[in-house]
Amino acid sequence: MLFFFGSLAVAQTPQEKQKVDIKSGYLEKKPEFPDAIIYTKDEAGQVYIVHEGIEMWCDQAYVYLKENFVKAYGSVRITQADTINMRSKYAEYNGNTQFAFASGDVVMKEPKTTLKTDTLYFDRIKQQAFYRTGGTVIDTASTLTSRIGRYYAKDKKYQFLSNVVITNPDYIVNSPQLDFYSETGGAYLYGASTIESDNSTVYCDRGYYDTRKKTGHFVKNSRVDYENRILYGDSIYFDQEKSFASATNNIKVLDTVNKSIIRGHYAEVFRAKDSVFITKRAVAITLRDNDSIYVHADTLQVTGKPENRIIKGFYRARLFKRGLGNEQPTSGKCDSIFVDQKSGITKLLRNPVLWTGDNQMTGDTIHLLSNTVTEKLDTLKVFNNAFLAQKDTLGTGYNQTSGERLIGLFHNNELDTVNINKNAQVIFFSRDEEQKLVGINNTTSSNIQMYLEDQQVRGIRFIKQAKGKVYPPSQFPENARILPGFNWRGEERLLTVEDLFKGKPRPVLPKINGIPLPEDEGEFFEEMDEEELDLPPESKLKPEDLQNREDDPKQRTRQSEEQQEGKIKNDSILEDNSEENK
Repeated sequence: MLFFFGSLAVAQTPQEKQKVDIKSGYLEKKPEFPDAIIYTKDEAGQVYIVHEGIEMWCDQAYVYLKENFVKAYGSVRITQADTINMRSKYAEYNGNTQFAFASGDVVMKEPKTTLKTDTLYFDRIKQQAFYRTGGTVIDTASTLTSRIGRYYAKDKKYQFLSNVVITNPDYIVNSPQLDFYSETGGAYLYGASTIESDNSTVYCDRGYYDTRKKTGHFVKNSRVDYENRILYGDSIYFDQEKSFASATNNIKVLDTVNKSIIRGHYAEVFRAKDSVFITKRAVAITLRDNDSIYVHADTLQVTGKPENRIIKGFYRARLFKRGLGNEQPTSGKCDSIFVDQKSGITKLLRNPVLWTGDNQMTGDTIHLLSNTVTEKLDTLKVFNNAFLAQKDTLGTGYNQTSGERLIGLFHNNELDTVNINKNAQVIFFSRDEEQKLVGINNTTSSNIQMYLEDQQVRGIRFIKQAKGKVYPPSQFPENARILPGFNWRGEERLLTVEDLFKGKPRPVLPKINGIPLPEDEGEFFEEMDEEELDLPPESKLKPEDLQNREDDPKQRTRQSEEQQEGKIKNDSILEDNSEENK
């Protein structure tokens, strides 16, 4: 057995790879390891080895000069400038390939994160580290775990595959594929991913999340679930700290408590305030009595707790209820609309008009009340300058009633009784059983009560009649057949859901750029034959350890997506050709 101290350097020709340089350690030779020079730590410290910018410390090193190969044991530490600091129980380093392997409580540190795993490979040529037996990355704000991980030193980026989890005191992220940038804390999510917190859950197939600021941008099948609301959209921005989310293009806000949906192309949700703001073809759809009630305006705002939801519509507001079975639709227009779902009241404000069946009602303000138990229409109130008009079924005239206030009562969602109070006037075309016009009733009274059947006026009762009579048609001139304040707006009546947007241009939607899949940077291990691996026989590794595994999940990339899309397109063409040849 021979003993030496100090540094060992070996002369080399220009064609040779630079040899590892052992700077310190207690040196010895053992007959059982004829090809190795063994260095052991001494009183001066650990064994110290350098090679082309990398430094290694360990308790004992077996150095194979012919192979330019080192096996390091005990408290191993490998550093590369200020970018990589790796510790483990055992490590190997190949000076020819500049490839390192570490095992046993491996800890790799870079400026912002710490990686812990059982086995780690580090390719100095690629400046990449890789594990596939499970690993944990500890960031300044979170802990990330995955089965497979790859670190790109130049970009300060981790690429995680298979069961990726980010754990933070305020949220948990799950994703099948995730790219994490350690300098910024930014995480790119690929595949069906979730971000769960106490108050919300984000779902997406593609997204970006700042793990430190707790903000994100999500595209492709993205949605945010709150306690009683679900927000969908082509593109969603999310701020957890502010309890805020916004969505762009084809958005939908689902109210799970009140059985309502709001649609549009831009929305903002303030969870803490229980507030939703929506615009760009905004429409709120509420299910009542097995029928859908639509409220549309240029801008909609929904506020209040679930048990006290209020919908406000601003500018060019419209209302539509299709009706069930043989029911005729109910619809309305106004400048602004107010809906209190708890009390069942709907207010049409500023220049309102309401149609129930063929009856048109106008006034300064219109209130429509529903029975909160049965959810059916119950009462109609028109305040100030109330006016009810209905086309004469067979002629060109109009049945008209006006007064200061109108109160209508519904039965099975159809107007049944109408009371006109104060300064009431009426013009009504009376017909016999054969529908022949027999007279025109023109009467003024303090109050008038009208009875309807199938939404048509069938009878009139005058209370404290003042003056008026039924005139023969020939004795009642055409120019007298219109009451003051008459304004027929039948051409504006909404007959279908599509009429909610009649006369309004479709909004110009912004282009969603999306988040592309990452570029294909190849596998960590190069595909090569065993004889090309340059794997020293003394290594603990086997050739199969340095090969990619077929059963390992593969990274989704732009190139793989293009290939998949191309395959689907080709399969579709082949299928079409096959159908044509049948």
